[in-house]
Amino acid sequence: LNNNLGKSAFGLDQNVAAGLAYVPVLFCHLIVSIGVLATDKTNKLPRFHAVQSLLHTAVMFVAAIIFVIAFIVVMAIVAVSQVPALVFLIFLVYIGFLLFALVWVIGLVIACIKGLQGQIFKLPISGNMADKWSD
Repeated sequence: LNNNLGKSAFGLDQNVAAGLAYVPVLFCHLIVSIGVLATDKTNKLPRFHAVQSLLHTAVMFVAAIIFVIAFIVVMAIVAVSQVPALVFLIFLVYIGFLLFALVWVIGLVIACIKGLQGQIFKLPISGNMADKWSD
């Protein structure tokens, strides 16, 4: 879907609004995404990327909370058990979060580039939801 007819929120071209929906600098992605959803009711490209960006951000927020809780639980288990060898569990939780964050950032960069190119790129899981909710 590559119809660049008309402008999107804030007078931006559709592909620019779609790409900026993923730029997490100074909450740009939130401002652009919410602005697109609030003002642009007709252009599928920026609406899709706005919804997908918000879902992508929500996934990272929830994952960060889960990893913090897991980190605290594992630290408590290690502290209570007083078994120094279990310290590697803390390291595993930390590495798990770093790997998740790396995959998340890669998805963010790819989706941003595809948005700037005027293409719809569906991230796993959130892409289908964004497609359905952006109509």
